[in-house]
Amino acid sequence: MSKPALIALIALVAMVSFAQGDHVPAYNDRPPNAGETSPILPRDQLQGEAFRYPYQVRAYEVAAKIPGVLYQMPCYCYCERIGHNSLHTCFESTHGAHCGICMKEVFYAYEQTKLKKTPAQIRAGIIKGEWKSIDLESGTKTTD
Repeated sequence: MSKPALIALIALVAMVSFAQGDHVPAYNDRPPNAGETSPILPRDQLQGEAFRYPYQVRAYEVAAKIPGVLYQMPCYCYCERIGHNSLHTCFESTHGAHCGICMKEVFYAYEQTKLKKTPAQIRAGIIKGEWKSIDLESGTKTTD
């Protein structure tokens, strides 16, 4: 690769990286209406290569407890680029199991829900990046 092409590629990657950090990803500002979402992937499908670690399975168990909250949360893996419209969408398939950001956000949302925070308050924390401090390994220790 020539030097000018390499510089152009680096500049493009930098622009994309900075651009996606400037906006809040897709979310919904209200709970879902009946039948508006697909279900969270059910327990009997939480197996195979995507679910090698306990925290991957636990993320889906937690997601199934707060689907209405997740519907109102943005997802900072920017999966809106592949058609997702909230954090809920990440857990309708195995996408969430492959993504540390999705799992950290779901554990954060669950933790905050248990503290009686509203979806708007939880969303504000996610936007501030508070989910980044979540340790996936300790996420398996969340209690019901």
